[in-house]
This record gives sequence, C-alpha cells and structure tokens, in this order.
Amino acid sequence: MKAMEELKKEVRSLLREKDALMLAHNYQRDEIQETADITGDSLALSQAAADSPRKVIVFCGVHFMAESAAILAPEKTVILPRLDAGCPMADMITPSELAEEKKKRPGVPVVAYVNTTAAVKALSDICCTSANAVRVVDSLPSERVYMIPDRNLSHYVSLFAKKKMEWWNGFCPTHERLTPAEVVRAKAENPGAVFVCHPECNPEVVKLADHVCSTSGMYRFARATDAKTVIVGTETGILYRLKKENPEKKFILPSRALICPNMKLTALEDVALSLREMKNIVTVPEDIRARAKLALDRMLKVPRDSTS
Repeated sequence: MKAMEELKKEVRSLLREKDALMLAHNYQRDEIQETADITGDSLALSQAAADSPRKVIVFCGVHFMAESAAILAPEKTVILPRLDAGCPMADMITPSELAEEKKKRPGVPVVAYVNTTAAVKALSDICCTSANAVRVVDSLPSERVYMIPDRNLSHYVSLFAKKKMEWWNGFCPTHERLTPAEVVRAKAENPGAVFVCHPECNPEVVKLADHVCSTSGMYRFARATDAKTVIVGTETGILYRLKKENPEKKFILPSRALICPNMKLTALEDVALSLREMKNIVTVPEDIRARAKLALDRMLKVPRDSTS
C-alpha cells in the first residue's frame, strides 16, 4: 500500500488529468474528506456536481448519492469508487412497495427523503432533506402526506408540520444504534456539554437533544454555540470537519456504534483505481431520471428559510 501522502498526490494528479471533481460526504473517512474538492451533505454535493464545469464527478459516498448526481448532471460521467457502498435505509423501500402504498392512499402526495433510490424518487411527488423536510411537507396543498423511508425523520417532522402524516417503517441502522442511556451517560460525564443530534435518531434520543439538525446544521451549530463541549449524535465522520473548524472546542461521540460501514468502505486506493481505469460509473435510465428530477426540482423550488 502506498504511503498516504503519495496516494493523495496521485489522486489529485488523476483528478486534473481526467478533468474530474472529487466530492466527499460528511461521513467519509478523514483522508477522503481531506483530499476532496468539496465536502458536504448528499444534496449539496449533487448540486455542486451539476454546477461544476468538470466532465467527471467522483462521488465518495453511497449509491443513492451518486444516482442523485447523475440525475442532476446527466451529461457528466459519475463515478462511485465503491459500487458496493449502499445505503440500508434507502434499500428498505422498493418501487413496488411504494406503488402498493400509493394505491392505499389515492391522491396523497409522497414525500421522499433524498436517502432513496432513483427509482423510488421517480414514483414520488417531491423530495426533501433533513434540513428542509418540514417546509417541504407544509408546502403541499394536500391535508395528508405520506413520507418515506425514515420513520424517525418522519416522526420528527410530524411534531412541527401542519399536515396529517403517515410514513414508511424504515430507518438508518447507524443512527438507530444510539440509545438514550448512552446520551444520558455522556451528559453526566461532561457537565455543561450540549447535545446535538440528527433527526434520523430515534424519538427518545431526540427528546434529549439541545438541538436537532442536519449535518450541515451541525457545523453551523458548533460554530455558534458558547458551549466548549459538544456531544454529537450522528456518524463519526462528521468529527473531522467539526474539529478542524472549531479547534478550541471538544466534540464527543456518545456511542462507539455511530459508524456507518458503507460510508467507510471507500478508501483513497479505490478513488485512484476508479479514476485510472474510469470504472464504477453510475447511470440512471432516462425515463427514471426525468421523473426523479421532477421530484428534486419541486423540492428546490420550496422557499428556503434564513437558517438553511
């Protein structure tokens, strides 16, 4: 195995040679985030892919994220360095299962979390992120809304949205592993610390939070809080940037289980190999892409608030 610094240099050289942009999700390994052109959440990265003049997009994340980039930037070559990097929550609902749910609820709009496959997005009315989900739900004219696939995010949205909500029984295995007992223990061990968590955590954990937000929101929260210690309820990869941006603050994971094995699959060697051989290209069939893009475009037209 090449020394890490040599590998970083090779990847940067290959990116220039192939006219490629390297994107890294907030949960990726530290060295992946350090080498990437842009880090962020899945939708922001897909939008960056669409806006970039580069011909090739290397998406260091999981499969649905690369699909989203391919949906928004169909003229570009989208590479997922590890094709086996999937998302268990996205895979918890299939197009056929969603079609059955829609039959049970004629006329009820489907709100799809961006953590879904392109084929599921294509059957949905509008997409949402964890940051804009409440606004997206409330933007719909219907009194009822069906949300997929995350029960925890859906429950959280139902506390604030003005709609009658039902949802699919999916979840993120990584966030689901965080228990209230672990949070209580972390708070007891760190007096004065604040606890921020992702809405994909289960409702009992969310109740214990001082602030609930998306990964991008966590970066803003960490910069703004007066607390010197922050207990972080999301995947461990977020610590790289939190520590880099806030060296004077301490960040603590309340559980050792907050590791997504799929997000950690991608190594720099995989990035280099996929660029050298221009392999592991992700495409979306045009009929699915066009319908999925409609759901994403509708979301992007929902007005943002000042904190988004």
